[in-house]
Amino acid sequence: MIDSPQPDAIASLRGLTKTYFKPDGSVLVEALRPLDLDIGRGEYVAVMGASGSGKSTLMNLLGCLDRPTSGSYALDGRNVATLDDETLSRIRGRQIGFIFQAFNLISELTIVENVEVPLFYQGLSKTERRTRALAELDRVGLGDRLGHRPSELSGGQQQRVAVARALVTRPAIVMADEPTGNLDSATGAAILELVDELHRAGMTIIVVTHDDAIADRCQRIVRLRDGMIESDTLAGGPVVPAGT
Repeated sequence: MIDSPQPDAIASLRGLTKTYFKPDGSVLVEALRPLDLDIGRGEYVAVMGASGSGKSTLMNLLGCLDRPTSGSYALDGRNVATLDDETLSRIRGRQIGFIFQAFNLISELTIVENVEVPLFYQGLSKTERRTRALAELDRVGLGDRLGHRPSELSGGQQQRVAVARALVTRPAIVMADEPTGNLDSATGAAILELVDELHRAGMTIIVVTHDDAIADRCQRIVRLRDGMIESDTLAGGPVVPAGT
């Protein structure tokens, strides 16, 4: 178990590192150096940094898409850093909802079938999968497009499908990786308002972005540099020392 996480933390990292090695075993790059971070339940956090700063690596670790080289990661109180692939995949499917820049929808499926996919892997009944998918698509304003395939929708509508898919498992954390990167400014603003609404409803949201305008919508901005936390800023408040 991780030492002394904040009482309300949904994610607690202690001494987390990620190192990539060459085939001969020598170090290729230290993507993340020893890092301590707590993310509170219901927080809206932006992760920022230049290319190579470690923000994508941090997202992969927070999202249980990869394991750290060392250190601990407690997700909702459970240390997930050393779990086997099957267990980690199961936790990821239940606890993390992903919104990607490229949407990552399955072109052959209708949008309601796309939203159902994560629930299929959880073994839910067809009736339960469909009920949940319909509810989330209605939530994002696409209740009248259920039979459409991704290619029949605009970019903004496809991203709304991706949001619905992220929410359908009722995750502990929603992670958005440059969620408006493939959208025009007006459509992107609408998607960001939808994400804001999710936060207002109590969802924990982590946004990886290079855009200051997106980060300014968040409660808190964590900036990385050379694999370390350079600053941790509360909106309208002081910089929080790294790891507190």
